[in-house]
Amino acid sequence: MERKDFIKNLLTLSAIGSLSSFKSFTDMLPVQGKKMPVLFTSHGNPMDIPLSREQRPFWDALYHLGKKLQEKYEVKAALVVSAHWCSRGTMVNISQEQKQIYDYYGFPEEYYKVKYSAHGAPDVAHEVKKLVPTIAETTDWGLDHGAWPMLMHLFPKGDVPVFQMSIDYYAKPDYHYELGRQLKALREKGVLIIGSGSLIHNLPLAIKKMSSNDMKPYGWESEYDHWIKKQLDQRNVANIINYETSHKLGKMAAPTPDHYVPVLYSLGLMDPKDELRYFYEGGISLPAFSERSFMLTQA
Repeated sequence: MERKDFIKNLLTLSAIGSLSSFKSFTDMLPVQGKKMPVLFTSHGNPMDIPLSREQRPFWDALYHLGKKLQEKYEVKAALVVSAHWCSRGTMVNISQEQKQIYDYYGFPEEYYKVKYSAHGAPDVAHEVKKLVPTIAETTDWGLDHGAWPMLMHLFPKGDVPVFQMSIDYYAKPDYHYELGRQLKALREKGVLIIGSGSLIHNLPLAIKKMSSNDMKPYGWESEYDHWIKKQLDQRNVANIINYETSHKLGKMAAPTPDHYVPVLYSLGLMDPKDELRYFYEGGISLPAFSERSFMLTQA
């Protein structure tokens, strides 16, 4: 699959002028007693979309996680930063109705019959714009396959309003991390923020093997997965931000930024008191691909 060549973004984040103006930006949503967790999750292999959660352990893990989240928290809305919405600059979708986007190609007909319906959250989406004025609002999107295949198991009833924020494809890694930091106030307003991507995602290398029905990993994936887990466990955020140079396999694991940088939004939202728990590890089961997924939550 070819990715569009986006024009390099020249916009920068604007700082909020004062504490009083910051407060006014977030007054529209009431503060909750519990700070909302943050997720970083794989959205799964698109080939597995038609499979049930009984057939697919990762889907089952998402299902049980979603049940626990709704039992413990009042989830007002979910904001997904998906690897599959890349744009010039950063955009947020303010649509009330969310179209389902089948942004994969050449699959059997059954892959285009899977349905997931959830409303948007325009009021929360407007808060994103108020927190970070350089983010552009749009209605020209919906839920892509970095969002709905995961959401249909996390919140199968479609009863949690959801919307997406795009990835500025050409922005530096620290841009994504700092943007996550600026959205922290939403955690106190019942907004579940989800970075959806993959810590290892090299599509050309994956296709090279899968096209000949070879599903065996190359071998280097486990080394990098072990390293990235260690960085997460030790909160070595600088190494994770500088992934292209902090490990010899960084560029091979993430030759394009789209699937990797969603983790930087999740880490930017991290509070010093947060615990990091892996709700799915699963090992390396496919070449050049990882489904390691975690949750940040207050003890």
